[in-house]
Amino acid sequence: MKISIIGTGNVGQTLAASLADLGHEVIIGTRDVSKKLAEVDKDASGNPPFADWHKAYSKVKLDTFPNAASFGEIVINAVHGGSSLDALKMAGASNLKGKILIDIANPLDFSKGMPPSLIPQLSNTWSLGEEIQKTFPETRVVKTLNTMWCGLMVNPALIGGGNHLNYLAGNDATAKEKVIELLQEFGWRKENLIDLGDITGARASESVLLIWVRLWGVLPHGPFNFNIVR
Repeated sequence: MKISIIGTGNVGQTLAASLADLGHEVIIGTRDVSKKLAEVDKDASGNPPFADWHKAYSKVKLDTFPNAASFGEIVINAVHGGSSLDALKMAGASNLKGKILIDIANPLDFSKGMPPSLIPQLSNTWSLGEEIQKTFPETRVVKTLNTMWCGLMVNPALIGGGNHLNYLAGNDATAKEKVIELLQEFGWRKENLIDLGDITGARASESVLLIWVRLWGVLPHGPFNFNIVR
């Protein structure tokens, strides 16, 4: 399958590498290809510059947002939540029309430092997932994988034998089934994929980040997740 990832940060790189290893054709999009490849500094989390990662995963193509979005049968939004809409607008509504857009971003507001809050306009009675769906009405948005560290997104078996939860929300049932198939390729058990209903379910899953970030600061490590005890 042809899969596009919008965003070249650590999350985008993790998804791109895993999808390429699974045999998919993957392209990763950025605003400026030359500038991205010329970066030499580590990112804010201490990860090496993109060019170093790309040498190891040269089979993942790098292109502009519009070209990447045009390429993919499925498009994944892996851009920071506060910048997601701008990046997707750059990708182009015509390039996203009719496609499944997997939104894994969260509307986190770091303006007052750590821990972040949710962007007020994208919380409680609204969400980033809903805003993306409203902005791109002809795109089939599915919210998922936004409640965990990126390493678990692509390898749930890292903890608890893979027995922990992931959520989905979206208006298109067929799109959600296609996304479930992709999640199962990562190793997610179907019984651990909780369908929260239409895209308004993104309000709940995005709110999980408030407790997730607090726990990350206390533990502190990324490989943890939530489960339901019945």
